[in-house]
Amino acid sequence: MEFVLGSASPARLQVLRSAGLTPLVRVSDVDEDAVAAALPPGTAPEAVVTALARAKAQSVAAALIAESADAVADCVVVGCDSMLLVNGVLQGKPLTPEVARARWAEMAGGSADLLTGHSVLRIRDSAVTAEAADCSGTTVHFAKPEPEELDAYLASGEPLQVAGAFTLDGRGGWFVDRIEGDPSSVIGIGLPLLRRLLAGVGVGVAQLWVGT
Repeated sequence: MEFVLGSASPARLQVLRSAGLTPLVRVSDVDEDAVAAALPPGTAPEAVVTALARAKAQSVAAALIAESADAVADCVVVGCDSMLLVNGVLQGKPLTPEVARARWAEMAGGSADLLTGHSVLRIRDSAVTAEAADCSGTTVHFAKPEPEELDAYLASGEPLQVAGAFTLDGRGGWFVDRIEGDPSSVIGIGLPLLRRLLAGVGVGVAQLWVGT
């Protein structure tokens, strides 16, 4: 059985590899802004990230099926999307140092919820036969970086391409005092939730481990 990760995130890939998987990486072509804009006004933040994860998984699954690739004989496709909920507002990738600095000014010394939507599709014989999706949430308590520390962090470029302008498993980890919840979910793919979703589509996680 092939495990397909519908994400370009090296952090998600590393989490899965460390957990015994050898994913096939396929990046979706989903327009995240368009998907979010199409949702009804007032959609709950958890539903937003789950919808984005589902759109990514569906895009990758459709591409695999269209190619008639060998992988679709029996595989699971996983899509994820992470955003930071700060004072009731969802924040994705800041993309620029100016936006990242403004976000750190808002969250330094406080807390926010890192929400990660997960979508799992089971494909057999070139057809989606089962799906499961859900969101995991983890509360992150931030330290207050010194001005020179924040300058160096922003200059590194690391926070520009990650949800919430921080990482737990990189330089940003120096500025996270503690978390309440699943560490792997903060990195971008929650192993406990993913195991339950895989079970929901009839796949035991041990089936996917390398060497078993």
